[in-house]
Parts: sequence; structure tokens; C-alpha cells
Amino acid sequence: MIVSMAWRNIWRNKVRSVVIITSIALGLVAGIFIMGLYDGMLTDRLNTVIRQEVSHLQLHHPEFQKDYEAIYSIEHAMEIVELIRSEDYVKAVSARTIAHGMLATSTGSAGVQITGVQEDDEHLVSRLNDKLIEGEGLAGEGRNPIVIGKKLADKVKISLGSKLVLTFTDREYNIVSAAFRVTGIYQSANAPLDERNVYVQSADLNRLMLLEDACHEIAVLLNSDNELVVAQQKLSGRYPELMIENWQQLSPETKLMIETTDTYSIIFIGIIMLALMFGIINTMLMAILERTREIGMLVALGMNNLRLFLLVLWETVLLTLAGAPFGLILSWLVIMYFNQSGIDISSFSGAAMSGFGFSSLLYPEFPWLKIPLVLYIVGVTALLASLFPSYKALRLVPVEAMRQ
Repeated sequence: MIVSMAWRNIWRNKVRSVVIITSIALGLVAGIFIMGLYDGMLTDRLNTVIRQEVSHLQLHHPEFQKDYEAIYSIEHAMEIVELIRSEDYVKAVSARTIAHGMLATSTGSAGVQITGVQEDDEHLVSRLNDKLIEGEGLAGEGRNPIVIGKKLADKVKISLGSKLVLTFTDREYNIVSAAFRVTGIYQSANAPLDERNVYVQSADLNRLMLLEDACHEIAVLLNSDNELVVAQQKLSGRYPELMIENWQQLSPETKLMIETTDTYSIIFIGIIMLALMFGIINTMLMAILERTREIGMLVALGMNNLRLFLLVLWETVLLTLAGAPFGLILSWLVIMYFNQSGIDISSFSGAAMSGFGFSSLLYPEFPWLKIPLVLYIVGVTALLASLFPSYKALRLVPVEAMRQ
């Protein structure tokens, strides 16, 4: 009886109720859309980190990542690569020879990481050829080809076909300089990475660094993200002399970003619902003010404080929950539309997004797993919003209320 009476009371002033229900629905749309946008950005960033940058797993000599010295290499690299490639949970493997040195041209210089790869293997792991915007990559004709990032090319003012000199140390700590010709320019979603990473053929770099059947890094891409823990355990057991790290260890900032996004989402939707709560409180106070005489009569006829409290409580809760289904449906429609078409922000913040490793084309995803949390926040908002109006209703004196 209390619930049905509360529902009828809501619609005694249809315009006011529709306005507050619409406000709640639009507030939910805004909150859920932002959550979906965060989820889409993180999914895209995670895919970029795993499938274009660090891969699922990497194998190194335990001492290599301390100072990146050439002497700390993985011996018999190709044998290890073939054994790992034969595992059923492995999709692709790439052996990388790595050196840190200086890139110099007649127009400028820059510190770079030189990565020696076998082009076909590297493409399967990091989609290197898909990132090319100019040239043929490492398959180009000529001696000592090199592929550089567009941001680096702009920085040192070189273009396709330009010559440059790389200077680094070999495994015997001798300084080595060699001339290379630019046969490809690539551009990824991560501008800082483009500025410092260059690719050469592993055969060329190994020859210059006095490495034979060796490399410094083996990148492993798995068939499924769910196989990460098992794959790491198996490889660690097989190669105890090597350091085997997963993408979370290799890119801790990405892991931290994923872990903190839920907190940001809760804070954002909480702020929206807090603002809406004041609107709900204002609406209920107006309703109580208009029905002061009616409430006084109900109390005079025997309605106790508990029933009066529940009446106002249910009015507030029903008013709030009435907007929730519309908000959920509308937010799903909006997110699904932009999930297909994308949101292009390259015209006003593309460079900034690229600086943090994000794509300038955003695809929001509906946050199904967070909807129960959203509904919980909506429910808490409704309960909190009902407290003050209920308190005001209970403070009414029946005789004085009936005189108004």
C-alpha cells in the first residue's frame, strides 16, 4: 500500500517528476559514457602495449636490463626461439639484438635504442610493417637498411633515402660506428617510442656487435591473454638461467593505469550522482511543502512516523530508480554508436594523446562489469536523498499542518 501510494504521489506533478527523471537519466548517460570511454581507451592501450610494443613475455639475460651491455646476451638464441615457437600456446616469437647509442646526421643527432630484428618474425610480434608510412621497411634494397620513427625523422630532419651514422659499443666494449640508409619511416600510437627506437636487420647489428648466434631479447606473443601465467611458469621452468617477465612487469605504468581506472570511474559517477542528489532533495522538499496539509491529515488520522518515513522514502527511491532504466538504455545506444564509428580527436588533441601512447581515434566500450556498481551508487543516492525530506515531513505538527 505504501509503495503504490508513493508511486501515485510522484505523478501528481508530472512535469516536475519528468524533469528530475530526465536529469537522472542524462546524468547516468554521462557517467556511463565516461566509464565506457575509459574502458575503450585502456583496451586499446593494452592491445598496443602487448601486440605492438613489449608482447606478452620477454626473455633476457638477468644482467642485461641493468646497464644494457652487449656482453649480456642470450646464447644459442635461434635454437631457443624455435623451441618456444613449437609450443601450442605461442603465436609468434621474435629475437631482438639491442644496443643503445647515438644516431647522427648532417642536420642533427639523437640518442636512440637500436633494435636488430628479423623482419618477418618482428612483424608477427609487433606488426612493424603495418606501422610503415613511407618506404619498404627492412626489405629494401641496399646495404645496412634502417627504419626510423616519423617523430625522430622530423627531429633530425631526414627523410626516406637519407644516410645516417649509428655509434654504439660492441660486446668487447669497443666503440663502433656504421653508416645506414633510411629505407622506411614508421608511425605508431606511441610518439615517445617512435622518437627513440630504430630498427635494423639483426644480421647487420650482430655482425657489428661481434655476436654470432645470440640476441639480447626474445619477445613472445601468445595465442590468448588468459595463457599468460601458465606460459610464464613453463618458460621459467625450462630456462631458469634467463629472466622471464610479462607485460605487467615490463610496463608497470600500464598495469597501474588499469588498476586506478575503476577508482576514477567511481569518483566521476559519484560526483554526478551527488549533484543529482541535491536536485532530488529539492524536488521532494517542494512536494512535501505542497502537501503539508495532506500530511498533517494523514498523521491526524493515525499514520505513524514509520509509515510517513517509508512513504517519503519510497517516493524518493521510485523517483530515482525511474530514471535508471532510461539512462542505461540510452547510454548503451550512445556507446554502441560511437563504438562502431569511433571518436576522432586528432584535430585538437592527437599529439597529446600520442605523447601518452594512446590512439587519437577512441572507441568506447559499454562497461557491463561496472553496471552493478553504478546501480549500487544510484540506490545509495536515492536513500541518502530521502533522509532530509523524510526528516522534514516527520517534524510537521499535525494541527499546524492542517491549518495551512
